[in-house]
Amino acid sequence: MVFEQIELVEVGPRDGLQNEPDIIATDTKLALIGRMIDYGARRLEVASFVHPQRVPQMADAEAVIAGLPDRTDCTYIGLVLNKRGVLRALATREGGARGIDQVGCVVVASDTFGQKNQGQTIEQGIAETRAMLRFAREEGMRAQVTISAAFGCPFEGEVKHDTVLAIAEDLAAEAPEEIALADTIGVGTPWEAGELFGKLGALLGGKIPMRAHFHNTRGTGIANAWEAYKAGVRVFDASLGGLGGCPFAPRATGNIATEDLVYMMERSGVATGIDLEAAIAANKWFAGQLGRELPSAVARAA
Repeated sequence: MVFEQIELVEVGPRDGLQNEPDIIATDTKLALIGRMIDYGARRLEVASFVHPQRVPQMADAEAVIAGLPDRTDCTYIGLVLNKRGVLRALATREGGARGIDQVGCVVVASDTFGQKNQGQTIEQGIAETRAMLRFAREEGMRAQVTISAAFGCPFEGEVKHDTVLAIAEDLAAEAPEEIALADTIGVGTPWEAGELFGKLGALLGGKIPMRAHFHNTRGTGIANAWEAYKAGVRVFDASLGGLGGCPFAPRATGNIATEDLVYMMERSGVATGIDLEAAIAANKWFAGQLGRELPSAVARAA
């Protein structure tokens, strides 16, 4: 059997670091991104344009972006939650600067979590995100969107598939470059990952690519990724070392680890474009910067 290669989106610089208790220096973030590029990461979520009082770790977003390597083979992504975020992303390109290549918008599939995370109900989130996608397109900025808490909400519990698919259908009308489903709190199971992405694939009909974003809170993240692959997903978010967590989701832990995803995919015959040994070396280096071992099971076993 011939397996299609996946694209890995390295979200460590943003999602991986946003919940860290100690502020990571800008130079250290840039050194980390450099090592990620060295191990083969070519799409990287490097910052989020949010208020620094809400997420202090991202207060240096513009400084990080200004220091990024100007590489034509890399795509740099900035997370945006409102039009002000899109404007900040556009401003990074002023004066001929490289800046951000693509913005990532977010709609939360839960009214309660959406209000805590972004101050929006589902309906309000859809309306603002559709407007953001149109605005970004008009300004020549590439844009994609993630439906977060798609597998469960820390406050409301189960999120119905029909809710997620209705949001996706509304967003698809704006033709984003991708639609991702995020298991923000890590409650999804392999069966549900395959089921929900299968339904999303049928809804999108191949017109818009799917992306998967799993957290490993309950140890199912890597198995979920495999089932999502079988359901047609070819783009996956992962974070070096399994770092991460949402500041607004109680007890949510890290993303699936880049090393663990690469190991599982490559051993299963799926190419990733990532040098696993170099990723493990980057893990060990960054663990030294943080002063603690990182969660990745593969790196711990190396």
